[in-house]
Amino acid sequence: MLAALGFCTIGGFLLLTMFKRVSVLVALVLTPVVTAVIGGYGDDLGPMALDGLSQVAPTGIMIAFAVLYFSLMIDAGLFEPLIRAILRIAKNDPLRVTVGTAVLTMCVGLDGDGASTFLISISALLPVYRRLGMSRLVLAGVVALGAGVMNMIPWGGPTARAAATLKLETSDIITPLLPAFAVGIAWVLFASYAIGRRERTRLGGAVTAEPEPAPAPAAAVGDGPGTPRVAGRAGTALTVFNLALTLALLTGLVLEVMPLPVLFVVAFAIALLVNYPRWEDQQALLEKHGNSVVLVTTMIFAAGVFTGILTGTGMIGKMAHAIVAVIPDGLGGHLPALVAVTSMPLSLVFTPDAYYFGILPVLAGTADSFGTDPAEVARAAVLGQMTTGFPLSPLTAATFILLGMSGVQLGEHQRFIFGWAFGTTLVMSAVAMATGAIPV
Repeated sequence: MLAALGFCTIGGFLLLTMFKRVSVLVALVLTPVVTAVIGGYGDDLGPMALDGLSQVAPTGIMIAFAVLYFSLMIDAGLFEPLIRAILRIAKNDPLRVTVGTAVLTMCVGLDGDGASTFLISISALLPVYRRLGMSRLVLAGVVALGAGVMNMIPWGGPTARAAATLKLETSDIITPLLPAFAVGIAWVLFASYAIGRRERTRLGGAVTAEPEPAPAPAAAVGDGPGTPRVAGRAGTALTVFNLALTLALLTGLVLEVMPLPVLFVVAFAIALLVNYPRWEDQQALLEKHGNSVVLVTTMIFAAGVFTGILTGTGMIGKMAHAIVAVIPDGLGGHLPALVAVTSMPLSLVFTPDAYYFGILPVLAGTADSFGTDPAEVARAAVLGQMTTGFPLSPLTAATFILLGMSGVQLGEHQRFIFGWAFGTTLVMSAVAMATGAIPV
């Protein structure tokens, strides 16, 4: 019963959002509420939803101030040199910009954190896409592909979870997958080339960048009452300060010198005070970007309600057992291949913790009974489960960072990039089977 309700919850949510029947926020909150009430958990809805909200609260706080911070830096022109360099190298060619997006994302993704990868990549590249008139779906999709494949690295969340759950070394999982990982990177570059070529055709070839408005004095958000003007370009000294502050922030994020939400709160407060010392200017900037903050944070908190109810009712656990139970005995020896092929789509159904701590041990134990090394099941899982699949999943907060900052809808994003993302998993799985990292 609970497993069926869980699958109905996930399926109903995906149908409602992909076909735009209701907003993502409404679907995230009401779909699990309805199925929980049907399952007889109406009296427990409050505590379960609150538990889910408490789990995502730090992420929501971090994203709110991260969006404000990077929006301020874009307004101040911090990324202008990078934008000009990208445009100069790309020669205003959408194809080159798209491939460059994939390369930049995969470089940034070496930190193993999807949220920071999205924050940095989208902040740096969105102005380029705006200037060339390129589709934001292309930006979100290509960044998703690059970040997805890089999430396989040993210090990434999925690999670390798989190693911890099955008591393996990360090298036991990743080293045999290195050929597949390399081919996955090549596939992402091929996909970005194909997407960029289509975007170039849509725009009619190389395009002329839209001219930027004339630079304004540093920190000039408004010239006085009644003349609000938020956009400005900083002078050299202020640009140097902004760059130093941003590099310090990124270093702090990597070294985790403080909790990530605290780092962003402090960094934004400093940046706001230095760039816009007048109270009126600070208010104008907050009003300008407040809408973006509300959009992305409400999605994150709604996702907290969604996962809180699914976890609290036990739906996720029952779905895991239901999936394992339907595996025929004849497929036991081929379990790693089956796990590899299904790993990416299951990112839309299970949170990373639910899959790696709930489903993977059961799958590994089942495989072991058929004489298959549990490490092979772990390798199969990381080929798609919350790696290539996490930037499309409504169950991860990072997805809503990607969507909120790029300004695209979840359903549109999934329809646009799902095939390419699933293709990444299938290509890597084929190479892993060919090289013996997982058995056929």
